[in-house]
Amino acid sequence: MTIESRVSEDGQELIISIQGRFDFSAHQDFRNSYEALEQAPGKYRVDMNETTYLDSSALGMLLLLRDHAGGNAAQIEIVNCSPDVKKILTISNFEQLFSIQ
Repeated sequence: MTIESRVSEDGQELIISIQGRFDFSAHQDFRNSYEALEQAPGKYRVDMNETTYLDSSALGMLLLLRDHAGGNAAQIEIVNCSPDVKKILTISNFEQLFSIQ
């Protein structure tokens, strides 16, 4: 499991890429990817192109990101989900809380 983050060139968006299993072992790395920023971006993008698995703790981590980013006002996209990952997000009704591409 690897989590990488980078800020877009214009500084308006944080892109968080998750590779491998997204589970409790990723908790601290995931939080560090957005909490360590000096200035909060206006948008967040969670790229799951290389995410092979996610569990309930990963869903909780996404909710913590949402709270950190402003709750209902947060602009968070979850992109490049595999069919299995997208199914878990859909069953959990996350499409009501996040933009899922």
